[in-house]
Parts: sequence; C-alpha cells; structure tokens
Amino acid sequence: MVGGGQFDIDKTRRSMRDCMPAGVEFVPGRVTAFEPEHNAVVLEGGARIGYKFLVVAAGIQLDWDGIEGLTDTLGRNGVTSNYRFDLAPYTWQCIQQFKGGTALFTQPPMPIKCAGAPQKILYLAADYFRKNRITADIRFMTPGPSMFGVPFYAKALESVMRDYQAKPCFGQKLVRVDGPSKTAYFEVTTDGIKSIQATKFDMLHVVPPQSAPRFIRESPLADAAGWLEVDKATLCHTRFANIFGIGDCTSTPNSKTAAAVKNQMPVVATNLMAALTGHGETMTYDGYASCPLTTSASKVLLAEFCYDGMVTPSFPMDPRSPRKIYWWLKQSFLPYLYWNIVIKGKRWPLTHKRRDFPEALPTINP
Repeated sequence: MVGGGQFDIDKTRRSMRDCMPAGVEFVPGRVTAFEPEHNAVVLEGGARIGYKFLVVAAGIQLDWDGIEGLTDTLGRNGVTSNYRFDLAPYTWQCIQQFKGGTALFTQPPMPIKCAGAPQKILYLAADYFRKNRITADIRFMTPGPSMFGVPFYAKALESVMRDYQAKPCFGQKLVRVDGPSKTAYFEVTTDGIKSIQATKFDMLHVVPPQSAPRFIRESPLADAAGWLEVDKATLCHTRFANIFGIGDCTSTPNSKTAAAVKNQMPVVATNLMAALTGHGETMTYDGYASCPLTTSASKVLLAEFCYDGMVTPSFPMDPRSPRKIYWWLKQSFLPYLYWNIVIKGKRWPLTHKRRDFPEALPTINP
C-alpha cells in the first residue's frame, strides 16, 4: 500500500515496548540458539533464559544476498522492493517517475511471506500506468508454474493480468541484478533444462528469497527444510511437548500471512494453557490464510483458503471478483484489526467456511 502510494508509511509501525501487554517482561536481545534439553534459549552475548514452556514466533528471514548484485543497487537505478521498510517510498517514486518501457516484478521460490505481495504492487503500478496513459511492458517473473498456489484464484488473477496486458513469465528465477546497466538475469527452466537469460528493465521490483531464521535452521527444533517442526493442527512441536510455534517460522503447510497468524493465535494460547494446567479445552488450526490482493487502487480480490487449497471465504459473494468494499477492508479495517485486536491478543470470531462456486469465472473488472 505504501509502495503503491496508497498508505502513510508512518502509520505502519510502532515501538515494540508500546505494544507489550501489562505484566510482560520485554528482553530486547537476539536469540542465537535453543537448548531444549535444558529448557533454555541462548541470547547474543551468551546469556541464557530458562523456560517451562516456550512459544517461538520468529518470523521469516529475508535473504537479500541470495541474489547477486541486488544489495549494491537497491534504492537506485530503478531497483526497489516493498519487502524493506525504507524502500517502499522509493517504489512509489519509481512508479511515478516511470515514463514507459519495461517494468519487471519478480517472485522467488516459495515459501515467502504474503505470497500475493509480488503481484499486489504489480497491479497497483499497472493501474497507475493505465490511468496516466503510460505505455508499459509489464512482466511478472516467477519460478512457479502459475499466478497463485490455489488454482481457484489463479484463473481469476490470470484474467487480471490480461486486463492490464501484463505478461506472466513462468519458470524464471532472478539470480543476478546489474543496476547500472539495468539488466536482470534469470535462471530459466525449459523442459527441465536450466539456462541464464538477460532481460533489460526500466523499473525492477524484487522480492528476495526467504527462509527460516538461521538460529532455527541450525537448531534441534528444525525439520529437514529448516523450519520449526510443529504439528500442523495443534502447533505443538513434534518432539518437544513444551514448545509451540506460531507464524512464518513454522513448518505448517499454509500460506505465510498475517491472517494465518491471527487464526493460529487462539490455537496456541488455548493449547498452551491446557498444557500448563493439565486440563481444559484444546483447539486445532485448519490452515486458514487470507490474501487481500490489490488489483487496482480501488479494488481488492480477497483470497481466503485453508489447507490443501480449500476455498473458505468469510463472505457469501464469489471471492474471485475484485470489490471496492474489500479495498476499504484492507485500507481501513485491517490496520485497526491488527493494532487493536491481533497485537493485543484478543480473539476475533472465525467467519470463514467452505463455500462452493461455479467453475466458470465471474466478470473480472480490476
């Protein structure tokens, strides 16, 4: 929203101390290791903090150096990324200063946080270019085989791309950026054969490759892929019964979104309390995630789904249709929900459920 010129960046963050609930001790130190056999975490500098129960909510790591030359050119030469707080305003500057040519929007291999974000900024830019009659060769460069991981929504997003005359380029992974020459290099996979392809650009929005934080990957809490290994339903660690995980750092096979965290929160809280007291109710997480895709600067396609791509909208309308009411939801209501409900640990009613819709696409008007 900031990168698309639709939101004030100063309203997107607050001091961590201001968000701490009463009665919570905040220790501003980085965790470097886990010692589950001793029920302790190790902090930078060597200090150890013991625990009876542990909840790991470490988020996801952005691997900027995973693309050669990227860090040297970010913030100049028309190369930007909304995945860095300080660069979101530069994204909007790049969009406003774009006079025509080739605009590339990249997506790395999954998983990443907010899988729809690489497309959201593409659509906001395309909408701006169209309104200002700027001729643009817009390309979405992704190593994946489709526009979205859930086929039900992928077909609708393909229609949005066609409306903007934007081109999806599948099987293309960004591996190198030469900012001064405005050239991006992609590893292209064709029939199982990999090659490097150079593509000139006038604007390049990059989403970096992402992984579990290093201190999790190198710990006894990690699975084979490096994520915090939890049961996908209970969110309890599969080998250490007094450890729970929540959010992007875990091994749960859901889309890594804030909406997922919102629905995981009561599950972890309820199951943790049951483990602490030895009695009480327990809950399970159904894999719910939500991705409000900004298809223009006035409409949002609200994609909601659970494990295995089950379509579970909160509202009875066909979720493949971009709507203005969802724009209000994203721009005004969701920030309120985040700061006043989610961050404060309050429960919000679960309104999503499985709904069936015709296979034929509705009218898509971004």
